[in-house]
Amino acid sequence: MPLEKITRVVGRGVYVPGNDIDTDRIIPARFMKCVTFDGLGQYLFYDVRKNADGTDKAHPLNEARHAGATILLSGSNFGCGSSREHAPQALQKYGFRAVIAEGFAEIFFGNSATLGMPCVVASREDIARIASAIDADPSLEVSIDVAGQTVSFAGQTVKVEVRESARDALVNGRWDPIGELLEGASDAAKVANGLPYMSA
Repeated sequence: MPLEKITRVVGRGVYVPGNDIDTDRIIPARFMKCVTFDGLGQYLFYDVRKNADGTDKAHPLNEARHAGATILLSGSNFGCGSSREHAPQALQKYGFRAVIAEGFAEIFFGNSATLGMPCVVASREDIARIASAIDADPSLEVSIDVAGQTVSFAGQTVKVEVRESARDALVNGRWDPIGELLEGASDAAKVANGLPYMSA
């Protein structure tokens, strides 16, 4: 089954401010004792969202007006720290479909791309404009044009950057290398059967 071509992501946004938000803040290590990634979403930003007794702290993701947001906005060097794959998985399992930030840590960026979750880079000023519009109207629709590298909101459009390798993979449905491998399993088997040293 061909992979989805991700050319556009549309949804409501939420701004989680801060630079250098690392993977341990995104998903604390003690919640990584899982066989699958299912259920990780409930622990997203746990230590900054929850008190020791499990009650809520003041945090954008705990505000009812941002419930159901699917586009996360943040600062520079998002996803830095350890290379845990669980961080983008937790974001996706929580319900996020894209991240807009000033910049991304390299491994986090790559892990997100292979989930089909675009990470797009915008200027600090433009992120502030989008965040301000969301604050004024949390129901606001934010549209990320992955192919055209723009973000549209509240009648405004700003330019963003999507790294070419990731943009090409997303818009052409080639973002999951394992999925591609499985999709081409029959072709791989035909080639293998034609190799003399494979039939020996």
